[in-house]
Formats: sequence, structure tokens, C-alpha cells
Amino acid sequence: MKLLFVADPLATFKTYKDSTFAMMREAARRGHRILACEPQQLVWLRGGRVTARGAVEISLTGDATDWFKVESTADVALADVGAVLMRKDPPFDPEFFYATHLLSQAEREGARVFNKPASLREHPEKLAIMEFPEFIAPTLVTRDPAEIRAFHAEHRDIILKPLDGMGGMGIFRVKDDGLNLGAIIETLNKDGAQTVMVQRFIPAIAEGDKRILIIGGKPVPHCLARIPQGGEVRGNLAAGGKGVARPLTARDREIAEHLGPILAARGLLLVGLDVIGENVTEINVTSPTCFQEITDQSGFDVAKMFVDALEEALA
Repeated sequence: MKLLFVADPLATFKTYKDSTFAMMREAARRGHRILACEPQQLVWLRGGRVTARGAVEISLTGDATDWFKVESTADVALADVGAVLMRKDPPFDPEFFYATHLLSQAEREGARVFNKPASLREHPEKLAIMEFPEFIAPTLVTRDPAEIRAFHAEHRDIILKPLDGMGGMGIFRVKDDGLNLGAIIETLNKDGAQTVMVQRFIPAIAEGDKRILIIGGKPVPHCLARIPQGGEVRGNLAAGGKGVARPLTARDREIAEHLGPILAARGLLLVGLDVIGENVTEINVTSPTCFQEITDQSGFDVAKMFVDALEEALA
């Protein structure tokens, strides 16, 4: 079948670690045709259907740098392909939001879209944890600086982060002494204009910020623990964290097996949970990663599990 990936520019892919590339490679191995476009190529005109203007069909070359060859370019109605995979990286900004509405219209026209656009809108990656308070650390979401100060006074060691960050961007730790708390609040809160998430610091971050992948409601048996390096508080790979694949713990499985079926029933074929210690810190649904790191270190083929689940969902 034809699979249309809505993604970032293909030339920007780092194929040695890119999860979308891993999906494409496994799908191509099975004989599926790979098409790609960027969100800005999605167009809708009254009387017509949502179309990817100038979508490219590609073949994979096997070369690490020049990794694809454009076989053809055409306007493609999303309802005419077997599946549409929304793989645009965060941030979840207004243009991402608008793209999900175009994808919802494509669904009304008969397209099959993964992850489901309405569920992308309903599960902002940091705020989605509010639905599952039994699995999270003490957490505050607010615009009010006084609320943040009160939370710090209670918990003494806290993490503050913006709601639209990715890759560890904009994350601050404030310890018991409260040093720079006011300046950090001003930076993130922007005088009450922006909402901030505040969480009690979890010391288990020293053992890694675990990325647990859930595919078709079922957990991948290994996670990637992203371990902070060099005095850094953030484990994100983009912030210099070291990724180490590990089998899921009993608590990891408990969390994943509870959340997995709930999220899968909402059309979220692929979910990436971030877990520190025994606490969920984020539920990633826009473009979860770590396929290749887990596969390379554990031997478990994550891309195969994903394409199996995609084919099953389309059957």
C-alpha cells in the first residue's frame, strides 16, 4: 500500500537515529510504497479533498547520507493512500494545530490517519498526565507566580518547565535555597502571559528519564533510560543525555499496561511515556522517538512491531 508520511524535511533526517526513517525502512522492506510531504503542503479547497501538493514518492538507497531517491512528485489526496502517518516533530504550535484540523477533514473524506488528529489535539504532551494523577509526582499547572512560590515552599526542590518545550528546552531546577526562583518564574511565566508546569524534583532522574514506547496499546519490552551527564539535570538526548536500553521494570509495565489500552482506544497507535523513577512526567504522542536506540542495544525490533500494529489497524 501507499504510506504518506507528514514529516519534517527529509534532508534533515539523521538516519542513524531517526524513528520515522526506521518506520519507512521497515515498511519499504515489506513492499509498501513510501510517500512524504511537509505540513505546509497540505491544502483543502471547497469541492475537493485534502491534498498533499507536490508529495514525493521515494525509494531508500541504503546510503547513510544520501538516503533517499525521489521517484516521482505528484498531488496526492490523503484519502487515496493506505495510511497517513503524522510525524511532524514538536513543538505543538498553532501551525501544528491547524494541520491536525486538515487531517481531521481528510479523515472525514475517508483517510486513515495515525496518530488520530483529534487525539493529538486532546493530548498535549505535558498536560495529558493530569488524567492519570495516580501515576505522577506532585504537579502544579498555573499562570500565578504566587502559586509557584507556594509549591516551592511546600516541596523545596522543584522542576519548572514551559508547556510547549521539547528536548528538555526551558527546564529549570530550583533547590531548597530558592536561588533564582523569581527570575525563572519571570522567564517562563512572562508576567502571567504563559502557563507553567511545576513538579516536585524526582531524585531518580540520576538513573535516567525512561522513554517507554507503547504500540497498539502494548508496551515495547525495553525502554531507553536517558541519563543526565556532566552535572546536567536533564536526561533528554537533545540535552546531552546518554541513552541506555533496559528491560521494563514491574512498575514500568504496570503504568504502560494501564495507560496503553486507554490511549490506543483513542486512536493513538504510538505513544511515548516519559517515566522518572515510578512517576510519569509526560505522555508523548506527536512524534515519539527512540526506536533505533532501543533496537540497536536490545535487539528488539521496534519498527517491526510498529508496522505490524499499523497493518493490523488497517486490516
